[in-house]
Amino acid sequence: MPIENFTQVEYLNRVKRNTVLFLSLFFVFNLSSAQEIPEEFIEKVETLVQLRPKTYEELDKELYPDKRDTTLLRFFDNLSRENAYSEGRAYALNLLGMKYRNISQYEKAVKLHEQALEISEEANSIDFRVLSLNMLGVAYRRTDAIKTALDYNQRALELAEQVENPSNHIKRSINVALNGIGNLYQSLEQYDLAILQFERALKLEEEMGNQLGLAINHQNIGHCLEEKGDLEGALENYRKSLAYNEEIDSDIGRVICKNSLAQIYLKQNMPYLALVLLEPLQNESKNIGDFSITSLVYINTGWAHTKLANYDKAENYIFEGLEMAQTRNIPSNILYAYEKLSDLENGRGNFKQAYEYYKKAGEYDKQISSATNLRYMNDVIVKYENDKKNNQIAVLAKENEIVRLRLKKNQTTLLVSALIVGLISSILYILYRQYQSKNEKRVLTLEQKMLRSQMNPHFLFNSLNSIKLYIINNEQKNAVHYLNKFSKLVRKILEASSQKEISLSEELGTMELYMNIENIRFSNEIDFKIQVEKDINVDNIKIPSLTLQPFLENSLWHGLSPKEGDKKIQINVKHKDKGHVTIEIVDNGVGRTMAELNKENRVLKRKSLGIHITKERLANFAKDYQNKFDVAIMDLFDENGNPNGTKVVLDIPTI
Repeated sequence: MPIENFTQVEYLNRVKRNTVLFLSLFFVFNLSSAQEIPEEFIEKVETLVQLRPKTYEELDKELYPDKRDTTLLRFFDNLSRENAYSEGRAYALNLLGMKYRNISQYEKAVKLHEQALEISEEANSIDFRVLSLNMLGVAYRRTDAIKTALDYNQRALELAEQVENPSNHIKRSINVALNGIGNLYQSLEQYDLAILQFERALKLEEEMGNQLGLAINHQNIGHCLEEKGDLEGALENYRKSLAYNEEIDSDIGRVICKNSLAQIYLKQNMPYLALVLLEPLQNESKNIGDFSITSLVYINTGWAHTKLANYDKAENYIFEGLEMAQTRNIPSNILYAYEKLSDLENGRGNFKQAYEYYKKAGEYDKQISSATNLRYMNDVIVKYENDKKNNQIAVLAKENEIVRLRLKKNQTTLLVSALIVGLISSILYILYRQYQSKNEKRVLTLEQKMLRSQMNPHFLFNSLNSIKLYIINNEQKNAVHYLNKFSKLVRKILEASSQKEISLSEELGTMELYMNIENIRFSNEIDFKIQVEKDINVDNIKIPSLTLQPFLENSLWHGLSPKEGDKKIQINVKHKDKGHVTIEIVDNGVGRTMAELNKENRVLKRKSLGIHITKERLANFAKDYQNKFDVAIMDLFDENGNPNGTKVVLDIPTI
């Protein structure tokens, strides 16, 4: 889902408390309530009412520290009404409307913005008329009332563009309107038109240095690219947006970006990586109070569990997200929930119920995109685009004439100025690209760190128990020997977990230590060997840290543990081709078929996630190389066709 425009940035860190205040302070302040207001604030607003500033910027400069406090906003609204100060009322009512909107109480938000618009029109205040129109567009867009929302955003844009020498507030209002119109084009699946609006707004935000606007527009461009199927382009824009939201410390921005990233990972069939992002977002989004995004987080969490075949868990999450969307009348989220419920039942094999949910999704799709709405919207788009082209031609002609006169009057000065501006712009662009590159690498590294698997706690516990047994049996030499190996292994694990990648020689050394420790529990019955082909320099080959451990653990637990007789594991490092090296992990265990039967018969079943996570880590690792990685697991059989172990083959890219 796209980020809303700049009014979303009130970032309601104390939304729940504010909601209670909204309800309790709905009526007019009397003398006793006024006494609860800080004396300093009362003096400030009384001065403002006397001076009667006319613009949004003048009022916002004075009231910015207090604009999150709904009690103070209500007080200022009532004081402005008593003194017939229209601009003060419009300012307070619009801010209150934004807060109701951001906690998904859209009807109350619309009433407040409509009241502010009426007051602004009576006062003939362009500043507050534009603000009120944009805010109404946002509120209606959030409930998928596309036709009404576009009307308001278009009126706001036309009015703002008529202003000569616009203030920063008017410039930002133009960006808000462009952003709103772009979001509405998205609703019509006119993604190329939407991207044009967002890119225009992005350019204006760069000129103003507004990081919030940059975050919003990169998020929206990412959403358009996602809908067009360009998942890599979408990821790039979502990560840029996340970086800007981190810079401005925006809670709601972070939640929206991480949910969008998780949605891409789900489409790329990486549900474990998606859950790493989604699970912390459940409480974070609830704390913000914007249930439009909270319901999406829960629905996407359910989708991830559907992909993992955790159907009961998936159903609970999707229904919780659906209930939030239904309670707050968010049709697009309701449609999304029914689509995911249909996928869920299809996965269960319950095709009749899947079809019922599919039909419900279709009903909401028709409700959102009715024929009347679409006809109206397409007419408006054609009219709006034609008017904009005509206006742009006139503006460009006027600007060309002005430029020609200025060049004629002082050509040398303009040339020097242009060179200076070009030089500064180039330097700033280079610095920006460096900053952008560092941020992208930082985000990717953080994602990879989250995936780094640690040694199984049961392994650590069992290893210490084995060493303890040596001590109890007074086998001091063995105890000291294996304790040294154990401490060395733990140190290597800690060192490796802090590195993105290590050399293959370090990885093999760590695995040898790991197998030495595990062999204690097998009474040193396991014959473990490592063979490296000649001319392979394992010091120069890089690999993600602790990549081989999950495969060795799998061989031990499922292949060799239930086997009688000799037990062998061998790691072979071989040449494959110019761009790959092959690592084989071969055991002579009972084979995968028997291992599955043994697993089903166990009272306690261990759910291994290590191999799945390792594959996702290898996918991230391979992005830095020209060649791709590959993982294959093969069953081995003897000459009579009986299971004779398992071979894991990893093709690691080297260029």
